[in-house]
Amino acid sequence: MKRWTLLIPALVIAVAIGLSALFIVDERENVLVLQFGQVKQVRTEPGLGVRIPFIQEVVRYDSRILGLQSQPLEITPLDDRRLVVDAFLRWRIVDVEQFRQAVGTEGVRAAQVRIERILNAAIREVLGSVPSGAVLSEDRTGLMNLIRDLARREARSLGVDVIDVRLTRTDLPEQNLAATFARMRAEREREAADEIARGNEAAQRVRALADRTVVELVSSARRESEIIRGEADAERNRIYAEAFGQDPEFFSFTRSLTSYERALTGENTSMVLRPDSEFFQFLRSDGMGLAGEQPGMQETPPATGATPEPQASAITN
Repeated sequence: MKRWTLLIPALVIAVAIGLSALFIVDERENVLVLQFGQVKQVRTEPGLGVRIPFIQEVVRYDSRILGLQSQPLEITPLDDRRLVVDAFLRWRIVDVEQFRQAVGTEGVRAAQVRIERILNAAIREVLGSVPSGAVLSEDRTGLMNLIRDLARREARSLGVDVIDVRLTRTDLPEQNLAATFARMRAEREREAADEIARGNEAAQRVRALADRTVVELVSSARRESEIIRGEADAERNRIYAEAFGQDPEFFSFTRSLTSYERALTGENTSMVLRPDSEFFQFLRSDGMGLAGEQPGMQETPPATGATPEPQASAITN
């Protein structure tokens, strides 16, 4: 009975020691087995591992891709314009034994501090060699790739691999924003003034061309109208000439009537003419007196030896 009483605790202790000797490696981590600070095993594949209890210890490191957001960093590009830059870096552990030797017992926290220093140095070196316009432009992928390559080369001594670097913010310092905005506004206003001047110049050219076209069209129309009017006058004169040649007296009569109509056009028109004026030659006849005399009235003969004087006639419209 005493034998079983001693055996059961021994078996429990042996099972506990056996279980403590086993450890599980997850697929998301890398494992180091250390003995008095020295690396005895490196496990990067998932599965079950064995160690010496109480002598060896298991240290676990994340094998996934980790991120690092840097603090705002003020740099001076090639044109001496200061910029504030933020960057985001992705990294992972590729050599867990070298990583342990580089960072010691502090692990990932110490590694991030050192990687941020490497990143800041790479940013200063790359962005300090180009003007600020290249940094502020949208096409800055090449600069980020240069920073990544430089940080990757420096981080290899830590047993890590820098996968990617992105510049999340590139702004001017607060004290320079007002001056920069004022300069940008002045440049935009100058460009707007240039565009307005070019627009006014183009409008003036179009307006001058339109005015010249109008003058040419009007001149051409007037020339054609004068030609048509001249041809019409010539045709009219030809018709008049033919009519005059057929009956000169009737032609003179119609021309006189036209003259009467034009002379008496309007209101309150008065003319004072001599009775024997040629203007009334078609208003007289052998049996009629001047216009306005009553039919049947005879003209009083002049006294013997006296020369009759023509009396002025008045026509009032």
